[in-house]
Amino acid sequence: MAFIQCDFYSEILGTRTSLNAVIPSRDESGQEPPREMPEQYPVLFLLHGLHSNYSAWSRYSSVERYANEKGLAVVMPDAGRSFYTNMRYGYRYFDFFSQELPEVANRLFPLSRDRSQRFIAGLSMGGYGAFKLALSHPEQYAAAASLSGALSLTQIEDPDPLLPEWPIIFGDNSKIVNSEDDLLYLAKRYYQQKQFPLRLFQCCGTEDFLYQSNQHFLKNGNELGLDLHYEESPGGHEWQYWDEQIKRVIEWLPIDSGERKTV
Repeated sequence: MAFIQCDFYSEILGTRTSLNAVIPSRDESGQEPPREMPEQYPVLFLLHGLHSNYSAWSRYSSVERYANEKGLAVVMPDAGRSFYTNMRYGYRYFDFFSQELPEVANRLFPLSRDRSQRFIAGLSMGGYGAFKLALSHPEQYAAAASLSGALSLTQIEDPDPLLPEWPIIFGDNSKIVNSEDDLLYLAKRYYQQKQFPLRLFQCCGTEDFLYQSNQHFLKNGNELGLDLHYEESPGGHEWQYWDEQIKRVIEWLPIDSGERKTV
C-alpha cells in the first residue's frame, strides 16, 4: 500500500484541512499483487471519533493491512469535533463531506466512481457521521458502517461534559428530533424513498457507554426494515475493539474482486 498524507484548501470550509489515504500498490518485496489491480480502486471513506483526528485510524489500527488484502483504497479525512454536521455556529462540515471531499478525493487518487464500490464507515462520532452521510445521500454509497457510533443523540445523557460544543453544533436539544441531525428521521425518510439499496453494518461493545444509544437505533431500524447487519461482543469504547471490528467491516463490504475499468 502507498500511504499518502495530504493537506489541501477547502472552498466550503474556507480553510485548509487534511487527510490520510492508503492506496493499493506493490508489496514490500516489489512484487505485483497476486491478481491484476484495477485502474480505479473501490474506496472506503473512514471517519474518526471525537477525541482524535484524521491520523487516528492509521496510528492505532491495522486498517492499512486489512485494506491491502482486499485491494481497497481508504481515505481518512479530518472533521475536528464537528460531528460531521453543518454547525449552528461554525463550519459547514456536512456540506464539505457530502459535496467537496468526494470530488477532491476523486481528483487526487484513482478511485472508482461506481456507487457500488464506494463505502463509508466510522467510529463513535464518525459512526454517526457515516450513517448520516449515507442515509442523507444513498446515491453516493453502497454501504455504511458504524463502530460504537453515537447513533441516537437523544439517548446520550448529559452530553455537555463530553462535548461542551454541543449547543454550537446542534443548537437547542429539543429541536434535534425529526431534524437533519436525527438519524432515525433520516432512516425513515430513506426508507420511504428507497431509491438506492443501502447496506448498513452496526456494531457496539456491550461495555460501551454508547451501548444503549446503539440499542435504540437498532430497535427502530429493524422496525423500519432497514438492511441492517448488527454485531455485538464484549468491549468498551477502545481501539482494541475498533481494530477487530474494522477488519470485520472490510470483510463484510461488497467489494467487487473483478476487473474494473476506468470511467
